[in-house]
Amino acid sequence: MTTAYDVPPDQLIEKLAKRLKSDFKLAPPEWTEAVRTGTHTEKEPVRKDWWYIRTAAALRKIYMRGPIGSDRLAEQFGGYKDRGAKPNKAVSGSGSIIRDILKQFDKAGLTEKTPGKGRKITPKGISICNYAAKEVMDKLAVENPELTKY
Repeated sequence: MTTAYDVPPDQLIEKLAKRLKSDFKLAPPEWTEAVRTGTHTEKEPVRKDWWYIRTAAALRKIYMRGPIGSDRLAEQFGGYKDRGAKPNKAVSGSGSIIRDILKQFDKAGLTEKTPGKGRKITPKGISICNYAAKEVMDKLAVENPELTKY
């Protein structure tokens, strides 16, 4: 059984983003066109589908590290803020984006709240991640026949 632990994260996130966009209709809010993803960034994201990439990455992180809260999840998407002559400082990503993503996940039934610990992934969310991981592994096995033993 192939899981999300067995495949490269970048390919899994691309596959999950397509799946979440088509099957679950996770729609980005209207303010996402002109928003920065954190205080460490200067401009808005370049990719048009950045919302779906972020939702897929958040679902993968909840799968791997869950139960996880919104603050810790925002830290995962943070970076280093340029403070001029002073040394750079680590800052969290946008909490508003993470909260909206978590609300959409709860509404779709992919995650659920745990008392005092944050969100954990539901069996429905696990099956979606594992199915996407299997598709990625099948594609990799065609390209690299030595991966068929996995």
